[in-house]
Amino acid sequence: MIPHERSLVEKLQNRPFALIGVNSDQNLEQARSLMQEQKMTWRHFYDQAGSGSIATAWCVHSWPTLYYIDHQGVIRHQDVRREDEMERVLEEMVTAAEQDAGGRKPEPKKKGDPRK
Repeated sequence: MIPHERSLVEKLQNRPFALIGVNSDQNLEQARSLMQEQKMTWRHFYDQAGSGSIATAWCVHSWPTLYYIDHQGVIRHQDVRREDEMERVLEEMVTAAEQDAGGRKPEPKKKGDPRK
């Protein structure tokens, strides 16, 4: 799953898309090490081994749990795991966000750009 997530972040980098991870491992340092080793460059939050406030608020009972939230903050899909299906629903959602923005695509980020 991580290699595909990494490819999605790269493929959609200049489009209205964000991947956010919530890590619930027992040990924060091990989680950080894994993220670095696996080149997981997207934003992550740590949530206390499955009993934290994020897992509780989002009713997460198994890992990984995947939520697909659109540009209006609406959960459109949950737990889509097949790569082809994941890409299809993300393309639909990203295209809808671009259309709602009047077809404007954000300017590509430049190296050293603080907008991450």
